[in-house]
Amino acid sequence: MLRRLVAGLGVAVAAAGAGLLLVGVAMAVAWPNVPEIDELIDYRPKLPLQVFTSDGVLLGEYGEERRHYVPMDRIPQVVEDAVLSVEDARFYDHVGVDFIRVLGAGLRNLVDFRSEGASTITMQVARNFYLPTEKTFTRKLYEMLLAFKIESQLPKRRILETYMNHIYLGERAHGFAAASETYFGKPLAEVSLAEAAVLAGLPQAPATHNPAVNPERARQRQLHVLERMVRNGVISPAQRDAAAAEPLHYRVRFELPDYGRHAAETARQMVFEHYGADAYSRGLQVVLTINSVEQQAAWQALRKGILDHERRQPYRGPEAWVDLPPSPTEIDARIAEALTKHPDNDELRAAVVLQVGPQRVIAALQNGEVVGIDGAGLRQATAALAEDANRRIQIRRGSVVRLLREASGSWVLTQQPEVSGAFVALDPHSGAIRAMVGGFDPARSQFNRATQAWRQPGSSFKPFIYSAALEHGYTPSTVINDAPLRLELPGGDGRTWEPRNVDGRFDGPMSLRRSVATSKNIAPIRLIRALGPMQARQWSERFGFDAERQPATPSLALGTGTVTPLQLAAAYGVFANGGHRVAPVLIRRITDAQGRLIKAWEPRRADEAERVIEARNAFLVGSLLQDVTRSGTAARAWQALQRPDLYGKTGTTSDNMDAWFAGWQPGLVAVAWLGHDEPRRLGEREGGATLALPVWIDFMREALRGVPVELPVPPDGLVQWDGEWYYEEYTPSTGIPTLGMEDAPPPAPTEEERRGILDLFRS
Repeated sequence: MLRRLVAGLGVAVAAAGAGLLLVGVAMAVAWPNVPEIDELIDYRPKLPLQVFTSDGVLLGEYGEERRHYVPMDRIPQVVEDAVLSVEDARFYDHVGVDFIRVLGAGLRNLVDFRSEGASTITMQVARNFYLPTEKTFTRKLYEMLLAFKIESQLPKRRILETYMNHIYLGERAHGFAAASETYFGKPLAEVSLAEAAVLAGLPQAPATHNPAVNPERARQRQLHVLERMVRNGVISPAQRDAAAAEPLHYRVRFELPDYGRHAAETARQMVFEHYGADAYSRGLQVVLTINSVEQQAAWQALRKGILDHERRQPYRGPEAWVDLPPSPTEIDARIAEALTKHPDNDELRAAVVLQVGPQRVIAALQNGEVVGIDGAGLRQATAALAEDANRRIQIRRGSVVRLLREASGSWVLTQQPEVSGAFVALDPHSGAIRAMVGGFDPARSQFNRATQAWRQPGSSFKPFIYSAALEHGYTPSTVINDAPLRLELPGGDGRTWEPRNVDGRFDGPMSLRRSVATSKNIAPIRLIRALGPMQARQWSERFGFDAERQPATPSLALGTGTVTPLQLAAAYGVFANGGHRVAPVLIRRITDAQGRLIKAWEPRRADEAERVIEARNAFLVGSLLQDVTRSGTAARAWQALQRPDLYGKTGTTSDNMDAWFAGWQPGLVAVAWLGHDEPRRLGEREGGATLALPVWIDFMREALRGVPVELPVPPDGLVQWDGEWYYEEYTPSTGIPTLGMEDAPPPAPTEEERRGILDLFRS
């Protein structure tokens, strides 16, 4: 028996020796073909472009790989211990190949005929950088040789740092820092032992152990990692048990906030224009001037305004219909499948109707919750609930519909809006953009209407005409005749234009101040005729408007040119900051992957070199627009916000196609626009005061919370007369007293017309 054991051992030793000799010969032959490792020595990982708010919220990430490079000295010890315990416990002791593990794995493979790997971290680095993925003896041989070469040229900590930042861990995440953000929504420095064990379990099989997809498998792998850490002596059994009992909260999917997508995309375009495709791999970090709190306020205000408008529109019918099976056990799967094609749109939830009645609808949401809609929540869809309703719009079992949850908790049945909009806010003194929303749903369109939509501004353009008029002798008390006009159109063919006021009425002589507050159309048209359309257009260029987009005709007074919301906000900033034209700024700074500053923009107040109008002109225009928010078309602003330092102007274009409100508080300018991408009517009585102004108010309510009232000091060159401000050279006795008084007075309104006008203003 003993002789046979000795003989067997001798055979085994001889076989092992022969094997080692064979491997040695193979290595000697293969060594000249082992590639150089320059890519590792000068390792430059592909790091995505990231866009952040000024307060550190990630808004956008652009690049093929999601990776945050973290030096080894900033990787928590608990993460290093977890990874080494499960992947390569003898990492600091071997020379690239762990022969003890190789021998142990070989014996276990012989005993139970299962393939067990013995790859070290160095071998994994070699494989990830230089070798194909198929399992062959030749690849394994080169893997070992590369590991020897890597260990001979790079220190252990450098090899481990490369591994920790390069390894793929699922969900596009490369490296443990990116994986921590992806799965837990936190920096790697903040992970607990329990979370570190989950991350350490990912390299073996990122798809199988992905906690976002299969938390139970991730749990089993986590327990295995914790057990290995105990076995390697880096944690105690008590620490293992505490970590195993810790509840984990996974981020279901790595989602960037919708509220910042348009702003992030605009920044991406700006960076790409400068750096080209390298912008997506250099690890550039772009910090915007935008504040996340104000950005969210703008997003919510615009969406609420759009959804409120949508609820006043006729119901257009369900988005789709689903054939629901009769079996209750099969319904959930069918609903889940159907709603993957109709995902939730933030607070606008998708649902499948289960039961329908004239007074109540039961529907199921994507998460399986079943809700009831009744009473006022069905008002918009009343016609679609009738049994004899047109099948195209009828709501029936299986209909895919949209629901909103009210603050009270009740549900409202509505629909995806067709109207869009934009909102932009900026600091008038520095030009820093503080909020930018380019549309209702960035997932449907990355078109940024705040910067790219050229639309007619309507009456919101009138302040620039008033600004020009003040320089030519007109005063706030100049009396302008609000009487009918008939203007001959260019071309000499006898065609005429008869402008009218929004309410369809003419009120006769009134002060310029009053005509501004009530947004009369005739007054600015008379002014632009008196000034000359070309001169008025040239004056508007001072505010940054494109001359070629502004017609040199009297209709310019009604905003028939085109502007973008951002351009209009910057122009209003001239009034808000006392007469300086300041370029809007979106990017505050750009740093490289190591945090080194590449480019920075420092906030500053405008200087005299940027002055485009006198301070007294800005002050007087502000005084006129203050009346708009106190007692004019935007009096709702004063009623809602209860502060006197608000200035602004409503704007509604012909046929109610665009709704605007542009206004400011001395430290903040904001512009809201609502309209269709392909211009068409918004609806009867839908305009700046009813659509855009509420959005502006909702934003300002949040943005001005805690901000003290700031009233401007009258600048030099003004005098006050009977409670009104005037240029020193254009007082009631020296300025232009009247305009258009030679024209026929307007006809007196009938009693029926009077009632109609009153109803209009009450609405």
